[in-house]
Amino acid sequence: MKTESSVPAEDIFIDDIVQKRLVVENRLLSLQPIREADIAWERRIQRVIDTREKLNLPFRSQELNLFNTLRQLILNGDLTVFSDEKFTSAMTAAEVESKLSKTDTIPDFDYETYTEVLKIVKNDVNWENIFSYRIKEVWYFDKQRSRLDVRILGIAPIYQSPEDEAKGLPPYPLFWVYYPEARGPLSKHRVFNDNNDIAPMTWTDLFDTRVFNSYIYKKSNVLDYRLKDFYVPNPDAEVDRTGVDMLLQSEKIKNELLNFEVDLWEY
Repeated sequence: MKTESSVPAEDIFIDDIVQKRLVVENRLLSLQPIREADIAWERRIQRVIDTREKLNLPFRSQELNLFNTLRQLILNGDLTVFSDEKFTSAMTAAEVESKLSKTDTIPDFDYETYTEVLKIVKNDVNWENIFSYRIKEVWYFDKQRSRLDVRILGIAPIYQSPEDEAKGLPPYPLFWVYYPEARGPLSKHRVFNDNNDIAPMTWTDLFDTRVFNSYIYKKSNVLDYRLKDFYVPNPDAEVDRTGVDMLLQSEKIKNELLNFEVDLWEY
């Protein structure tokens, strides 16, 4: 639609004071180059971001939530989607479509023939059912810079449909996104800021500066166990404390990571 002045209507009737272009036009800062020989120590960690926590509420923004942002980038072909956390099995377009939408068969009544027919409907995954995200990252010590650093490798939305919840099936990762590839596209999408509507923070800024709260779900180990595999509920116990024990162990691992760099120095 154009006006008589040949100016596109979307440039005149905007839902703001000015057209916001800072995020769209900003240039992404490249990560610090690093060689394998510079890595003296590393530890692989998986975290879970619960979007219902106060600090993580931007993940549940009605307009700017992360899942719809990822969905848009995937459908536009800007991101490669993987079915595994090691990023070896890229999903096809049909597989991605089956993950982002579910096909259901519902009964319907045909008033022309007065018979009951089955209608096939496609329902997109509701972003409001995405209550958590899993983050895969690597903590490493860079001896060239003499500092402990972290790099995020992947992001996976954790999904549980109402039907799965009714059947008692646990939530599962819908897909994995390779974060080094996603940094560029995600740097063009704004994150909602509760204190300032025009704050130009992007999803890349949020993950790079780690403006989120999380707990550790898994640490690299010889048996490839998750934390919940170490803490099996005791059926004879009066009170189930496995959840508390896992959170305490998560905090212990977090403190070990933060203290690692300090323990390297002698004063």
